[in-house]
Amino acid sequence: MTTAAAESRSNLTPETQNRPTAIYRYIRRNPAMMGGLGILSVMFIFWAFGTVLTDVDDARPLSFRPSQSPSSEHWLGTDRQGKDLVTVLVIGTPQTLRIGLIAGAIGITIGTMLAFIAGYFGGFIDGTIRFVVDTLQTIPILIVLVAIAIAIPGDMTVEMMALVVAMLAWLGPTRVLRSQVLVMRQQSYVDLARLTGMGDMEIIVKEMIPNLMPYIVANFVLAVAGAILASIGIEALGLGPFEANTLGMTIYWNIYYASLLNGWWWWWAPPIVIIVLLFVGLFLVTRGLDEWANPRLRKRV
Repeated sequence: MTTAAAESRSNLTPETQNRPTAIYRYIRRNPAMMGGLGILSVMFIFWAFGTVLTDVDDARPLSFRPSQSPSSEHWLGTDRQGKDLVTVLVIGTPQTLRIGLIAGAIGITIGTMLAFIAGYFGGFIDGTIRFVVDTLQTIPILIVLVAIAIAIPGDMTVEMMALVVAMLAWLGPTRVLRSQVLVMRQQSYVDLARLTGMGDMEIIVKEMIPNLMPYIVANFVLAVAGAILASIGIEALGLGPFEANTLGMTIYWNIYYASLLNGWWWWWAPPIVIIVLLFVGLFLVTRGLDEWANPRLRKRV
């Protein structure tokens, strides 16, 4: 170990040396993060217990008598197709979240790569990427995704829906992260890394990405929320996976059978409540991550 490395390690505080403890203490004193993780934890518990207490076959059409109100046998009643709604929500909530996670992961990966290519290297490549992103962001995203979904032949699956949403999920992360890369490129530690003989890729991987990680994680959560919203919008128009029980398809069947007009509140209310809780939880987590990424907000917390 070099002398500089030894001095750097000796200057670390106990909180920095024990990173899991530091993360726990930060989350504990961050109300937004605690609230968001609490809501998402409750939803996870609902799914975990639901998978044990329910049978997947109960979410198939004509499993029970249609349009039954809540009872001891069916806690949330049944829908117009004869599905048990508790089972539908237990199956559909993770399916919807899976769409968001897949699309968000693809979007943040492509967006991060394009942000570094444009922001770090600059020049003609930067101008081209910026022009493409700015142009596509002027077009209503949902209309483009609907057109793509219509053009896909055959039956839609959950994975295909995630890929459709992911086609434009990289636009937001690319623009936000590029601006951060432009600032980081001018920092003294990047110049120092160049003077020590580090190559461009080595600087990006070892110096810039670790410092940009809070912004990447925060944008990933935003990308997941945006992908879920886009998928629900597409599915509500009847362009989603008909064989799946996602929250968006549940909303579509509510619209198709006019559950609101028929007074079947036990059918339309639960998925809306879960969607609201999901977005509130993701929003609060994003708020907490913003405070982690922004030193000014971090000091306030």
